[in-house]
Amino acid sequence: MNSVTAPVGVVLSHGFTGSLASVEPWADSLRRDGFRVATPLLPGHGTTWMDLATRRWHEWYDALEAAYLDLARESSSIVVAGLSMGGALALRLAALHPVAGVTVVNPGLVVDDPRSHFSAIIRYAVRSVPAIGNDIKKPGQDEKSYARVPVAAAHELKLLFRDTVRLLPQATAPLQVFRSTVDHTITSERSVAAIARRYGGTEIELIRLPNSYHVATLDNDAETIFARSSEFIRNVTSAQSEGAQPQTQEQA
Repeated sequence: MNSVTAPVGVVLSHGFTGSLASVEPWADSLRRDGFRVATPLLPGHGTTWMDLATRRWHEWYDALEAAYLDLARESSSIVVAGLSMGGALALRLAALHPVAGVTVVNPGLVVDDPRSHFSAIIRYAVRSVPAIGNDIKKPGQDEKSYARVPVAAAHELKLLFRDTVRLLPQATAPLQVFRSTVDHTITSERSVAAIARRYGGTEIELIRLPNSYHVATLDNDAETIFARSSEFIRNVTSAQSEGAQPQTQEQA
């Protein structure tokens, strides 16, 4: 397809133990705005937590990378996006492939639970623990996540985060980060701090979400995410097509 007429592509990832339900409204909004959007279902998700327990973090990344490579064949440029663990996967992909920009919602890069230090051992004794699903302030929303977290998969999550932090200096595309003021999951301000400290690009926009919890794509600030990310995607892809670099902008 001619790159002049090809649509802009967006590869969008859901989070750990979640499903496509958590990002479908975001994807639909981007499609209405004219973008071609791919939302791969990550291995071990949308099935059972027992299935997730058998998966490795490389499988999650490989699924996102495959979606990126497919979309790149038919798109003029690509922006990668993600929610929670999907944010980590998006950042890792941006470190290894050329993308026009990265937009992430409550990205995870650091596991705050002290038990994670022993996950390599605990996974052999404890199969699963209760999940913190549907961390959503808005009533009546359901991300269709698992009720339990397999400890083996939680260990893989830690390994993914560690590897992504290692690669962050290689990612240089403009970055947009949405961060909820209140988040009851393992994702904390330490993940945002890791981005600020390690990210290789100089253009980082941080947007606070004052009225949402972790799954902000289904929460009260969802429309802010949809509108601001669409604007961001248009800006960074226009700048790329013109061969120019967007001006540095950083918001608190």
